[in-house]
Order: sequence, then structure tokens, then C-alpha cells
Amino acid sequence: MFPWPSFISYVLIITYTPGPNNIMSMNNAKNVGFRKGFPFILGIFTGTFIIMNLCLLFSVFLYSAVPKIQFPMKLLGAAYMAYLILKTLIPSKNHEARHSSGKYIAGALLQLVNPKLMLYGMTTMSSFILPHYSNPPVLILFSFLLSVVGFSSLVCWSLFGSLFSMLFSKHGRVLNIIMALLLLYCIIALFL
Repeated sequence: MFPWPSFISYVLIITYTPGPNNIMSMNNAKNVGFRKGFPFILGIFTGTFIIMNLCLLFSVFLYSAVPKIQFPMKLLGAAYMAYLILKTLIPSKNHEARHSSGKYIAGALLQLVNPKLMLYGMTTMSSFILPHYSNPPVLILFSFLLSVVGFSSLVCWSLFGSLFSMLFSKHGRVLNIIMALLLLYCIIALFL
């Protein structure tokens, strides 16, 4: 049975917490406005969908080439989530992002050098999706779903960037503890 609660928790935590895409979208909207910055968000969406499918292909290749890779990939996914717990509980003080041009191509190309997205794609595909599904259209649908959830977070960060900044600065510690506990739940659910 597919672990929907832990999958949804993991996806929402990863996509809505600060990362290169969210910070760049927020800063871009502050600098050029939401409407002028929207092509940048669409570029990120396109790049994310491409990276998700590349992560999917790589994970499928690993599963077919080395059938016993599932458990080590779960361990790797759990280790990455444990790392995220530490990063959540001990946040970096430097969340400033460089100003982007607001262009579609800039958003798409940003994904080629986004390690958070690549680790997220590999972890999600190998730990949650591939153990339960192998039908190519379903797998591509999951890639699209993950991209759409990421797109929704970008729109939220762009529209409500200053509100999120106030919320995180005011209640950051409590929010970080809640997110860390949800990530811990995701790790435990991987092995149930």
C-alpha cells in the first residue's frame, strides 16, 4: 500500500521550506513584481519537471540494473531526511539569494545546479514511488505532480514572501521543530 501520509508530509515539507527556488522566487517578485517575475516561476516549473523525470529515469535504471538497491536507496533517503532534520533544527543565518532577471530561461537553468531538487527527486522516486509503482505513465504523472506542488510553493513564496519572512522570523523555532518532527515521521514510515 502506498504510504500517502508520509509521502504528502515529505513533499510538502521539502517544497514549502526555504530553498534556492523559493528564495529566488520571493526575491524576484520583490524586485520586479509578481507579474514580471512569473516567467521565472514558469521556467523553474519546466526545469523541475525535467529534473524530476531525469531522477525518475536514473532511479528506474538503478532498480532494474541492481534489484537489491531498494534498501540501500531507502537508507540513503533516510540519511538525507536526517540531514534535513539537522538543517531544520540548526538553520543557516544566510538566506539571502541573488537577484535574478525574471526570465523563463533563468528559472529553468537554475534547476541544473539545484542540489536540493536533485536530492529531493532521487529520494522521492527511490524511497516512495518506485517501490510501489512501475507503470511509465503513472511514474510520469508522479513527476508532474511533484512539479505542480513545487510550482504551488513558488507562487505562494512569491505572493506572500514578506508574510512568510515575518512568520519564520517570529515563530521560526516552533515551525522548525514541527517540520523536523514531520521529517522524522517520514523516516520511520519508510521502514514500516
